Amino acid sequence: MKHSYASLPAFERLLLLIATFARNPGVGCHDPMQSDSDNHDTLNIVHMYLYKVASELNIELPLYSRHTIQNDLKTLRRYGLLDKKAYRWGYYLGTGAMNGEELQVALNALQSQARYQEDPQIVQIYQRLTRRLQGLNLKHEMFYPVRTQLNRVIVYTDPVEMMAKGKYQSQGTLFEQLNALEAAIIKGQAVELYRCRNPYNSKKIGYEQVYPLQLIYADIAWYLLKEDYKNGHLVVSRLDRYSDHFKVLDERGRGADAQWRRLHIAHRLLNAGWGLSLGSREDQQKEIREELELVKVKVRFFPEVMEFIQEGEKRHPKQEIELGPMGKDGKPAYVDYVVKLPKRSLDEFCRWVYRFMNNAQFIYPQYLAEQHQKFAFALIARYQEVI
Repeated sequence: MKHSYASLPAFERLLLLIATFARNPGVGCHDPMQSDSDNHDTLNIVHMYLYKVASELNIELPLYSRHTIQNDLKTLRRYGLLDKKAYRWGYYLGTGAMNGEELQVALNALQSQARYQEDPQIVQIYQRLTRRLQGLNLKHEMFYPVRTQLNRVIVYTDPVEMMAKGKYQSQGTLFEQLNALEAAIIKGQAVELYRCRNPYNSKKIGYEQVYPLQLIYADIAWYLLKEDYKNGHLVVSRLDRYSDHFKVLDERGRGADAQWRRLHIAHRLLNAGWGLSLGSREDQQKEIREELELVKVKVRFFPEVMEFIQEGEKRHPKQEIELGPMGKDGKPAYVDYVVKLPKRSLDEFCRWVYRFMNNAQFIYPQYLAEQHQKFAFALIARYQEVI
């Protein structure tokens, strides 16, 4: 039986359609920002780009109907070049969903995460990708780190590096179980972990049964956002404070929907607070039900730092920045930073304020002002002892 692509024109048309998707990943994507989005025709856009690619390659294509192109799309699905799903957000081949510009941004993010956050999985993936893409002869354009993040991890994360530098402890860390941990997150599996270190509470060391929800990089280290398997308490904990003990308690898992719901709640708490502390279970439940009374905090910042404070217009969603009286130079004498926070966040907020030394003063609540003053006197006394 004669193959439907046995003729050269039909074969060329199919190859050009493949080239169209390879050169223009996402072609045909519906743009909700366009005024005529209701009249969007994905197939018509694909048709237009097909002839554009043919023209660029100096190949003259006969005028083909929509029905013919639809049959070609069925052929690509049949051979696995396209999935059987509906491509409402544009066509692309296999997993090649990025164009050159998007790939460069993604590579920048991977390079930063590999170099500074030292994620061992990302290091391996980035190395594989750089080897693969060198054949494109785009090394300078594609791999130059136009964007990066300089937040540097302060602990070892790669077991191979730890072994090489003689830093390997008798027990490994949870970084050795990242593949299994990420799989558990996706499936919503309950797992058993072992916390081997807790510098804040030495009594809270031992086995934990949790639903892992997300890996978070913040400031200096990797953290695990998790939910207690029995009581639903949401907590963020440093990943390197867990051993390599990892046991799946529920192979089937609770599924993606339950994971998404709990993740959404956890991020609501993170956005409402300051830092990573999610508080006690009792207060957390009240906060989720919007029954928890927030603490209104006011800190006065003085000229040396107040412009920096004013620049942070999105430092917290509930902040207010109030200007003090204007001086002869047309600038305020100070600025007041006002924010409502759950009590769980006050320690981390205070540590942020303390960074500004003598350029910050708590106005209220009174007990935070007294605590700041007490610490200032203690610092003076410590320096006087040295002298």
